[in-house]
Amino acid sequence: MATLPENRAAAGIFFVLGGVLAISFNDMLIKQLSGGYPLHELVFIRSFIGIILSLFLIRMEGGLQILRTSQPMLHALRGLLIVVANMCYFAALAAMPLADATALFFAAPLIITLLSVPMLGEKVGPLRLAAVTVGFAGVVIMQRPWASAEELQVSRLVLVLPVIAALTYALNQLMTRMLGVNSKASAMSVYVQLAFIVVSSGFFLIAGDGRYAEGLDNPSLIFLLRPWVWPTAQDWVWLVTMGANAAIIGYCLSQAYRIADAATVAPFEYVGLPLAVLWGWLIFGDLPALEVWIGIALILGSGLFVFLREQHKARVVARGPVKRR
Repeated sequence: MATLPENRAAAGIFFVLGGVLAISFNDMLIKQLSGGYPLHELVFIRSFIGIILSLFLIRMEGGLQILRTSQPMLHALRGLLIVVANMCYFAALAAMPLADATALFFAAPLIITLLSVPMLGEKVGPLRLAAVTVGFAGVVIMQRPWASAEELQVSRLVLVLPVIAALTYALNQLMTRMLGVNSKASAMSVYVQLAFIVVSSGFFLIAGDGRYAEGLDNPSLIFLLRPWVWPTAQDWVWLVTMGANAAIIGYCLSQAYRIADAATVAPFEYVGLPLAVLWGWLIFGDLPALEVWIGIALILGSGLFVFLREQHKARVVARGPVKRR
């Protein structure tokens, strides 16, 4: 008989909030360093440091034997999904304001809520589905399909990158819920860091000398393909901080989605939206345009509604059977 996933909502919420705080700080550092280093170099250094720290968590949760898994291909697929999510999102950060990219990325909790039905068998009623639809309307508004290329200031491709990141991130977290039945959070964090190291090493071997960046004018492609350089002493401090953050992010998010329902913990990731606006204003002097504010309001409102419906449903079910709405 298959083991059912546990559901510890309060602990899951605690871990997802810790992960989101670390992600917000990490995004700010990535954008800050995007003008001088290639993305794959930042990812490699961050993940190399992160995997060392994650091995300490492995020791705390049972030792190296917990790295053994009967589902290596599924863990590899999960790792690839989060690599694609990060690469797309960080490439977008190099070309657009932090708050704009973050707001578009926050379609992820909506996608998690939607896909938790076919992938995890979780129940989502019509009211929550309507809220998800409103959230996606916010994504469309932020894409500004009516605007010309000159008005957008970034290419349509760049605007799509955070949405691709949201989709692959959502799939990754749903797989975390499925695989977390038999895997510890620290082991899943190590698998992810290893995936980052493998992919970024491949980028270095193919494009580490910067040959493919020559003649490019797209900031996202330049960030992805510029040559590796040795970091300055000052930047090493931030790179080590990013590595520690990587370990915190990998562990906290793996633990959150491993021990609690995806539809319950996902809305708490919206804490990252006001944090992104704050970082963008304090560090980069950016404030969102009107369309972005509208999109943020729709996405945040729909996400909070989904969460409140989940809590209401849980209270009613605890009292007795109820007809789902």
